[in-house]
Amino acid sequence: MFPLIIFMFLAPFQLQSEILVDGYAGKSIFILAGQSNMAGRGGVANGTWDGYVPAECRPEPRILRLNPMLRWEEAHEPLHGGIDPLNKTCGVGPGMPFANRVLERDPCIGVIGLVPCAIGGTNITEWKRGSYHYNQLLKRANVALQDGGQIRAILWYQGESDSLDIISARMYKARLIEFFLDIRGDLACPELPILQVALASDAGPYSEVVRKAQLEIKLPNVTCIDAKGLEVMENNKPHLSTSAQVQLGKMLANAFLHNGI
Repeated sequence: MFPLIIFMFLAPFQLQSEILVDGYAGKSIFILAGQSNMAGRGGVANGTWDGYVPAECRPEPRILRLNPMLRWEEAHEPLHGGIDPLNKTCGVGPGMPFANRVLERDPCIGVIGLVPCAIGGTNITEWKRGSYHYNQLLKRANVALQDGGQIRAILWYQGESDSLDIISARMYKARLIEFFLDIRGDLACPELPILQVALASDAGPYSEVVRKAQLEIKLPNVTCIDAKGLEVMENNKPHLSTSAQVQLGKMLANAFLHNGI
């Protein structure tokens, strides 16, 4: 009788564990990389996040993030907390509204695994093959795959730092193409979908040069989402506001779903 009671007590927990393992094995993985607007500064002013989490950014048991300790946990804002550590305060970014919109529109997608990798203030040369940030992205992506799943896309938002001087701005297109090709090759996914964001604002004097480069990239399975016109915080330029980050997340999700990736 006693063993039966123990079995009845443990069975639900064992079943739940098996469901979680199965869910992880079939998860859809999305890598988030770039600089601060991908890491998320929505709601951040004077180094402090206001803590406001819109409904579109709510936690959901089927949305996970790979945390700084390389373990899966339920995702929540700030999604890049502990990942973008350079004395930068993270707030709301596009990752959570992206994942929630994808689940809302495609409930059959199952578990979503977000792999935050963005680092504020970085320029494109700091993502060159062999660099620290490039290697960290590869490491986190490979760990994310260890217990199963498939990388469905890279979400990329970067370029503000390259708009500060004319040489970097003019070199941006070639360097970005090189990064896309290298990361696809090293992930053994030559046609891996990439959703890249074109700059929302004039971060530097050569922002339009960088924007033009982003909009002109014609690689297969690279989709450009134009963020121009989204609200930028007056007290924290060139960072998107919380509402703009929610809007951008939905735009990224719509692009992902529309392309049938």
